[in-house]
This record gives sequence, C-alpha cells and structure tokens, in this order.
Amino acid sequence: MNKLISKTRIALFVIYGIQAAITIAFIVFWFGNFFGIQESQNIQFYLLFVATAFLFIDAFVFWFALLKIGRKRQSNDQEAASLIGGDVQNAYNFAHIGLVVVDGDGIVIWANNMFKDMQIDIVDADIYQFAPGLRELVNGVPGKTIKVTIKQRLYEVRYLSQPKMFVFNDKTEFEEMATYSREQATVLGVIMIDNYNDVSSDTDEMSEQIMKVRSIINDYCREFGVLVRRIKTDSYFMVCNYNSLMRMEKDKFSLVEKVREAEEKEDTPLTISIGIAHDFPDIAKLNDMANDAIDVALSRGGDQVVVSHYGQELAFFGGKSTGVENTSKVKVRSMADSVATIIRGSSNVFIMGHTDMDMDALGAALGMMAVCDWVGVPSKIVYTPKRAEKKTRLAFQSAFSRDVHEKMTISPEQAASTIKETTLVIVVDVSNPEITMAPRLLELSSKTMIIDHHRRGESYPERPVLSYIDPTAASATELITEMIKYSNANPRIEIKPAFATIMLSGIFMDTSYFKSKAVGMRTFEAAQTLKSYGADNSIADDYLKDEYEEYSLINKIISTIQTPFYGVVYCVSDDRDIIERTTIAKVCNTLLQLKGVNAAFVIGRTADSEVRISGRSDGSVNVQFILEKLGGGGHFTSAATLLGDVPVEKAATRLLSTLSQYLDSARNALKEGD
Repeated sequence: MNKLISKTRIALFVIYGIQAAITIAFIVFWFGNFFGIQESQNIQFYLLFVATAFLFIDAFVFWFALLKIGRKRQSNDQEAASLIGGDVQNAYNFAHIGLVVVDGDGIVIWANNMFKDMQIDIVDADIYQFAPGLRELVNGVPGKTIKVTIKQRLYEVRYLSQPKMFVFNDKTEFEEMATYSREQATVLGVIMIDNYNDVSSDTDEMSEQIMKVRSIINDYCREFGVLVRRIKTDSYFMVCNYNSLMRMEKDKFSLVEKVREAEEKEDTPLTISIGIAHDFPDIAKLNDMANDAIDVALSRGGDQVVVSHYGQELAFFGGKSTGVENTSKVKVRSMADSVATIIRGSSNVFIMGHTDMDMDALGAALGMMAVCDWVGVPSKIVYTPKRAEKKTRLAFQSAFSRDVHEKMTISPEQAASTIKETTLVIVVDVSNPEITMAPRLLELSSKTMIIDHHRRGESYPERPVLSYIDPTAASATELITEMIKYSNANPRIEIKPAFATIMLSGIFMDTSYFKSKAVGMRTFEAAQTLKSYGADNSIADDYLKDEYEEYSLINKIISTIQTPFYGVVYCVSDDRDIIERTTIAKVCNTLLQLKGVNAAFVIGRTADSEVRISGRSDGSVNVQFILEKLGGGGHFTSAATLLGDVPVEKAATRLLSTLSQYLDSARNALKEGD
C-alpha cells in the first residue's frame, strides 16, 4: 500500500510538472509576442483546447489513482481477512480486540474497526511511533507480551511474526477488577498486649494504664479501617482489607511505636505485638497463618509486627527494643510441668543443639538429660565431635570418661536410623531446623520440642508439641535451669555436679561472665541454682580459657579494627585462617569493652565453605535487626549470620551496605540503663 502511494505521487508529480512547463512556456511566448501570438486567433483556440485537455487529464489521473488505491486497500482487507477469517474478525471487533498488520518497515497497512471506533487512524502510520514499546516484541522472544496504554485503556499486546500482526487485547476491565479484588482481599490478624499479666489482674483490668493502651489501639484501627474485637483480656482479633494493610505498612505500623511512647514513663511499660496474614482464599488457613505470625512475634521478644504473606517470607516491622524480662514464675512452672508430661509420654528422647555446638548448647542438652533421668525415660544427646566447637569437645571429653561419654551420646546417623513414632526430639539453643546438629532427624520426628533463647526466625520446625522461646533469657541453659528449679517435681530434679559445671560454663560463655546486657536477675538465680547442685566455678572457667594460639589470633583480628559509623566497629580475619565460633564471639566481646563502642561486628571463616559474621552491642544498637537482614538472627545484643563460601572482604562489603541502609533503624531509642 505504501509503495503504491509513493508511485502514484511520483506519477502525479511528473504530469503536473509537464503541465507547469507548458504553461510557463506559453506565458513567456504571450508576453514576448513571439510569432505574433497575441494577434493569432488560431493559437488562442488551440490554447483553450489544451487547457481543456489538461483538465480532463487531471481528472482522469486523480480518478485512476483513487481507484487503484481503493482496489489495493480492498485487496489488503481481503488478504488480512483471509489470515484471520471473516467471522473471527467480526468476533474480534465485538470483543474489542485490536488487530494491526504492518509491513517490513512497521508501517500499518491494515487495522480492524476497534481503532476506528476509538477515533484513532493509524493506517499508513509508523506503529513504533504510535507505541514505541512494540519494537521489543518484534525482536524479542516469540509469544512475549507487553502492556501499553492507549487513551486511558490498558492493552496487552502480542506479535504474530508470520502475518506481521499485532494483537491488542483490552485488559482494562480485567485489571480494574483484579486491582479491586486485591485491594478488598481479606486480611486477618491478632493484636496482643505484651506482658499484660505483669501489670494487671482480675481486680484491676480496667486500670488507667491498660485503658490507655486499649484507647490507642482502637483509635489507630479506626483511622486505618480495621475492625477489631477483643477476644481475651490481652488480645484482639482484627479484620481489614488489603488496602488497609498497605496503608499500615506504609505507616510502618506506627501503632507499635505509639504504644511504646505512651508507656515509656511507666514502671512496667506495656508493648504490643501484631500477627497478620493475607493473600490466601481460605479464611481458616488465614487464621492459622495469623496465629503462627503472632507466635513468631512473641517468640522474638514482642513489641513488633509480623506479616505473613502466603508463599513468601515473613515481613517484620519494629522489634527494635529489648524484651522485658519475665519475672513471673507461674509460666515457668507450668512449662516445666508440660515438659515433664510430654517426656513421660515418650518411649525415648533425643536431645540436640545446633551445629558447631557451644558450651551453652551442651549445657542445655545436659540439663534436659537430667530432666529425662528424673522422669525415667532413656535419653541421648545427638552429638558428633566434628560438629562441636573445640572448647566444647574438650570439655565434654574431660568431664566424662569414654564409656560414660559413649552411653550419653548418639550420632546423627544412628539417631535417624533408630527413631520411632514415640520418640521425642528436644531441640535446645536453636529453633532453625537447618542449623541443628541433625536436620534429618526433625524430618523423621513426629514429636518435637523447642527450647531456645534466640528470637525465632521464619524457618521453624513444623507443629512442635511444645515451644518455649524466651528472648529475654541470657542463655538456653538459664531457661532449663529455671524450669528445673521451679518445677513441681517431688523429690526435686537432680543435676549431677559435672552437668551443673558445664551448664554454668555455658552461662559464663553466653553472658561474657555476666557482662552482657541480656543478663538479669534470672541469670544470677540460675547460676546460684547450679552452684547449689555442685557446679565448680574454677572448672567452668577453665573450660573457656584461651590457649596461647587463640589469644594471639584474637589480637591479630582486633588489629584490623575499622570504624565505618559512629559507635560501630568491625574487624575482618585473614581469609586463610579457619576460626572457631567462640573465638569470633570473644573478639566481639573484647571490642565491646572499648570506650565509645556501641556495636561490634567480626567477620571470619569458620570452615572451608563458611564465613560467619558475629555481632554484639551494648544495648543501644539492635545487632539482631542488622544481621537478620543478612539471613541470620539471635538477640537484640548478640547475633550472628552465615554467608556461605564467600571471601571475607566481600562479606565485609555486604555488612557495610546493610549498616548504611539499616543502622538508623537499628539504633535503640532507650536510654542507657532503661
């Protein structure tokens, strides 16, 4: 079509050029009166004849051009119709589907009636100027589609290479409906007042402090279009749509901050935790997801929001302040009785900690073994020397004879091959299945118990029979010692002196000899309890003493200290050195003793294909919040992450990038001593 028009233009230009030349020649001859042209009547007659001939010739040429172009257009219409079929073409017109056929240069040679109905004339126009994004369809992967907007209508466009046809599918109504459905999708959640029992009882439920928190919750929910109903004295059930959830996420769930600010002057400040679930059509499933989310929020210390988006990772908001130490022993006593009951209902027990077992994990495992011995159920610690830290391995070997050691332990492979339906697996000092001593054992177990003092992450064993996660505790050994002390056991649960000494060493290690800010009254009470069972301070200290080589290595790493941000330092070990986890932790603790250091990070290779980052803080920076962004976790003041087989310098770069992005959010607003 385009070529025909070009040829027609050239022909018309030639004809009009000849006519113009004859006309100019006549004018010249007339005014010059050559050959007596002004007096000759015959010449004037011929002139009239030629002008008339020009008129008829022009009319004929114009008519012929229109006829030729019309026939060509009709031929193209018939050709395009033959490609898609006449009936199909009418169906496309009815469905508002646009069809555009182009030539090799992208010039439109045919378009169906959809564009005419929209008063858009694109025939003979360059399709790539009309919609520049269409060019990538021609050169892209066959079957690919893109979306373009034409007159406030959204079209999904696909290119058919054989007929050189663009197909425009109007998706406006579909997108509007999808957007509306997404915005109105149901969102369920649970709002819980943390440490409610610490400030309330049956007689003062309507206290001014509690009523103030309830008022803040109601006002916030009313502002964001959230329906809330109180289901317990300390919790609310919430329902809203996705649009309200997006508004709250954009607001960073300021409700948590508002409650914290309103309570900061109280002797026992209240905080709230929120668990939210969305993007699943089954309401019952959403309810389960919301309950799991609030469990995660509480197990991470509360004062935060956990949003569960089906099929995606959990999203965390808040969690920047330390948890309030639980001084109530009612829950501890209840938990101890539940643990004993579950153990009593099992045929045997396997106890395991995390890989690279440290003294706290070993101490916690020995504490649970003491409980199993009291109940009368056989138990073994899942253990392999290759997956234990050097100090832990040496302490375990020196505390028990070889025969006793072999009777107390079982390898991960043997445990997996002998596990039964009635076997209970107790996991201590860790809740992430991927870093346990034997992840396979959790897959085979039908009964799992979790006892941990780290904040819970997204990866978690499925449906444990009991979960006791308390991030306010300084160590897992502290939690288990506390359960043993406050249990209703009669006679009391006995802990062997060798057990108690290793357990005390675990508390020493995790608290840096009671220097950690996570240390509370419970920690000292646990140490006192272990002393009453015969724990030896000097031996517990010997288990943790450094050898000369380790001491030298610590000083070598400290010599690399850098201060990228005010109050924050980091050190990087030599990439060729393989370092114990405890050594990295000791470097962190040593750095934290320096004046002006609020947070310290140490990067080192702990295995041939494993690089670890450990973080410690004095309580003014949430190192768990920082290292969680790198896939790790832990405590507010003590955390770590594994990065796999990467150069330590690259790990340092990733740490600095994370600090620059999240350090301001991780800084704790609490004043020193709060």
